[in-house]
Amino acid sequence: MIIKQFKDKFKITFFQLGLLFLLNMIKNDYKVIGVMSGTSLDGIDMAYITFTHDENWNYQIEQSKTYSYDEKWAKILQNLVKFSSSDLKAIDNKYTLYLSDSIKRFIDEKNIIEIDAICSHGHTALHRPEKGLTYQIGNQEILAKRLKKVVVCDFRLQDVKMGGQGAPLVPIGDEMLFSEYDFCLNLGGFGNISSKRNDQRIAYDICPVNIVLNHYVKILGLDYDDKGNIASTGAINELLFKRLNDLNYYKESFPKSLGLEWVREEIFPLIDRFNLDTKDVLRTFIEHIAFQISKETQSSNKLSMLITGGGVYNLFLINRIKNLTENNIVIPSNDIIEYKEALVFAFLGVLKIRNEINCLKSVTGAKNDHSSGTVFFPD
Repeated sequence: MIIKQFKDKFKITFFQLGLLFLLNMIKNDYKVIGVMSGTSLDGIDMAYITFTHDENWNYQIEQSKTYSYDEKWAKILQNLVKFSSSDLKAIDNKYTLYLSDSIKRFIDEKNIIEIDAICSHGHTALHRPEKGLTYQIGNQEILAKRLKKVVVCDFRLQDVKMGGQGAPLVPIGDEMLFSEYDFCLNLGGFGNISSKRNDQRIAYDICPVNIVLNHYVKILGLDYDDKGNIASTGAINELLFKRLNDLNYYKESFPKSLGLEWVREEIFPLIDRFNLDTKDVLRTFIEHIAFQISKETQSSNKLSMLITGGGVYNLFLINRIKNLTENNIVIPSNDIIEYKEALVFAFLGVLKIRNEINCLKSVTGAKNDHSSGTVFFPD
């Protein structure tokens, strides 16, 4: 309402008002909320973060929480690729309302007062960059209107329109917030990695991780394999292991990225043809993950590798990675393990409102480095 009154009083457009806002947002400290929902469907990760800029960027996670999906939403989100365009639009509308309620709950529960912006990834519904398609639900303007805060969201779309993969987007945070590590590996729904080569940041999805492991452990009535205990009792099926490693994706060069559609078309049918016990599926796929990660991080030198994401808690998987690589593996604090992606999307939003580069062509394959995302203003 205040913004609308200001606009009416001084007879300026919302575009001009946006420019005034952005000029006012070039400062040295920001208090923002980062919001992330990943394909592993663990829930909605939220982090309230203070960023400060003094030659380099620094951050402090002040508050954080994950809001789990109920059974209804988990089922809907798990099957987004099956819905028609009209159904998906209706789901998008409902999810945006659900997301705004969840963010409001976080703000109220944590008694957060100062907020420069809310920076949200949304939830990936479709991701086929080779067809020029990516769609994140929960990125509608009504977020800003309902929360009465500036919202920065929809970070992938512009990159895909510029010929990029629209993913991964986290590497700008690896470049500017975690540059002390040679590799930054995230083990979420997919395993993705970021590193510096020839003075350029490169990053890509290595292989599926929790999106596959959690799918098969659900057969046993569980949400996840605690510490990898079930997988550790299984046996590797050598033929399945070979067939997984022979998939064409692993022969492609970066930039490249994966989506749920690829998993449904390539991974699940392949595994299901073997009709294995769940423990053997989990054991074989963990070996596949560890093998692919070790292959992508080979080096003649012992390098440092930061590992984050829910997969860190699968101790059996971590031990297999350690056994197959000589790199120095670093497991950070729980805040970074669980909220690194929310942290980085908050950072992407800060860079966007400063009109600074937050998306690297060396990572996504887009025509240019650019400042991606959409900024919505409250009424």
